[in-house]
Amino acid sequence: MNHLYPIFLKVHELNVLLIGGGFVATEKLEFLLKSSPEAQVTVVSKYFRPEFLELAEGKETVTLIEDAYHEKYLGGKHIVIAATDDKVVNRQIRNEAKERFLLVNVADTPGLCDFYLGGIVTKGNLKIAISTNGKSPTTAKRLRQLLEEVLPEEIDDLLENLNAYRATLKGDFEYKVKAMNEVTEGLVKKEILDTRH
Repeated sequence: MNHLYPIFLKVHELNVLLIGGGFVATEKLEFLLKSSPEAQVTVVSKYFRPEFLELAEGKETVTLIEDAYHEKYLGGKHIVIAATDDKVVNRQIRNEAKERFLLVNVADTPGLCDFYLGGIVTKGNLKIAISTNGKSPTTAKRLRQLLEEVLPEEIDDLLENLNAYRATLKGDFEYKVKAMNEVTEGLVKKEILDTRH
């Protein structure tokens, strides 16, 4: 059973620490920047792969520090991602971050994670997160690809129109919820019927 609670973080308003500059760290940074291009990320590593440097190049919100991990780098951070190739260092990062009550993700070690970086589909204002509870990131990736193909680009126009309609509604909260439910129920049924033909 998946007991995870999904949330959407404003990582452009939080300070993220990423430790590592190798292949896995590159994937983690790519994921962060794809989902939140203005993510505030400080990266600490003794070495950065050329692909990592290319990804970080020109990103004003990404700060690179060429150094070995030290606990001092946890200061002022909200989220920590340990992505070194040293399991002992990754565990040390996790333990020291937990002492400061920081949220931690340790790459490829679900048991040491407070959160997972799942598959994310973005279509304008619509964002869908996919979790396999750490069991199969590849499945999350394939589901993401499927949803990216199936969801129409015009979905963002629909969201904008629904938002504008909601702003015109008068009455209390209960009335507004009922009105929005009626409108969106019809849209969903129409979409289902359209896809069956």
